[in-house]
Amino acid sequence: MTLTPQPPTVRSSAASFTQITALALPALVVLAAEPIFLLIDTAVVGHLGAVPLAALAIGAIMLAVAGWVGAVLAYGTTARAARKFGSGDRAAAVAEGVQGTWLALGASFILFAIVQAAAGPIASAFTGDPEVAQAAALWMRIAAFGLPSLLLISAGQGWMRGVQDTKTPMRFVLIAFLVAAILTPTLVYPVGLGLPGSAIANVVAQTIAGVLFLRALRRENVNLRPQVWLLRKQLIANRDLLVRGLAMQACFLSAAAVAGHVSTASLAAHQIGLQLWMFASLALDAVAIAGQALIGAQLGARSRNGAIATAKKLTWIGLAYGGIFLALMLALSPVLPYAFSSDPAVWVQMNHIFLWMIVLMPVAGVVFALDGVLIGAGDLAFMRNMTVAAAVFGWLPFTWATPAFGWGLFGIWAGLAAFMVIRLVLILLRLRGGHWAVVGAQRA
Repeated sequence: MTLTPQPPTVRSSAASFTQITALALPALVVLAAEPIFLLIDTAVVGHLGAVPLAALAIGAIMLAVAGWVGAVLAYGTTARAARKFGSGDRAAAVAEGVQGTWLALGASFILFAIVQAAAGPIASAFTGDPEVAQAAALWMRIAAFGLPSLLLISAGQGWMRGVQDTKTPMRFVLIAFLVAAILTPTLVYPVGLGLPGSAIANVVAQTIAGVLFLRALRRENVNLRPQVWLLRKQLIANRDLLVRGLAMQACFLSAAAVAGHVSTASLAAHQIGLQLWMFASLALDAVAIAGQALIGAQLGARSRNGAIATAKKLTWIGLAYGGIFLALMLALSPVLPYAFSSDPAVWVQMNHIFLWMIVLMPVAGVVFALDGVLIGAGDLAFMRNMTVAAAVFGWLPFTWATPAFGWGLFGIWAGLAAFMVIRLVLILLRLRGGHWAVVGAQRA
């Protein structure tokens, strides 16, 4: 069965709340599924002790890097596909997804080879505890078998969002999530595999979803062969997103390395806090996904005024959405540490994180919504420059200064706060200027 969403009609006004919700709610399910699974994984492994939890924290860095590569593929594909879709050329939109899928396969095999060859040294770089490093390296080598499917999932979501179909990815990801949610505790405890059981559950769930996304692409009846000229265009378009992602990864990796050398309890608490932050971030990103699809389609349909009006509406929706998450985090903060660890030392370290996480929710709601607007518009050079500036002048200085001044997790997360505030200021200035709204089937 062929997916059949049709190109939108040209609108000179903002997209309706119904349109935004129809795209954002299924995207929310997809975005929330992976971090929820990681939270389940963290809770399951956390009760094995601080060492397995710290090992999972290091292993999760590999998934974060793969997720970053996948996000580059998905966001770049969505922006290009949405413009083609908005101009009335669905076949060209899906063709972007085909080439994105080939890029995903190529990138996944490179990542797989790196992990298998260097898992030991990578793990040792993030901890001074040999036991933690050994457990993390084993987890990474097993979980790496799911990398091809993980990137296929990202590429599939990219082109489907571009043609404004967020319901099909939701169904595929929910199937994989349910499999993982059952397998993880089963393999870790009753089967008795411990920490490696969580890695195996990752691989099985990711493989199922990857196959489903490939089947959906085949049903589109388009040319599935790699096209060098289109691959080259995608690589050029993704270059700015890649640099943007590198800046973010430098921040995440630095934070994990510093936390790991403070103490095992500090790294374990950082893992819990980071997974909660990623869950909130990806859930808030649902508005950004709607923004990517709608803004790209409106600009592709040459509706500049409609795109600007939609961007303003998304700003207010993002702020309200962030406020909801602030209230949820505030309500749950007294009990969350105990849900993810039974180690009192980890509970103490968690106290240094929650204040920052709570107050950043409204900021994150606006920033992520407008990230989606500018990515949908293809304003990728600005996104690159903004993120690099926020990393260099915000998060990294705080993180690197933490060991010298003994700030611990408080300093690392203060850096995250600076990173987000700098992005907020710069992206609001960009939105106000209006230079991002370039119309046409592709951005010049």
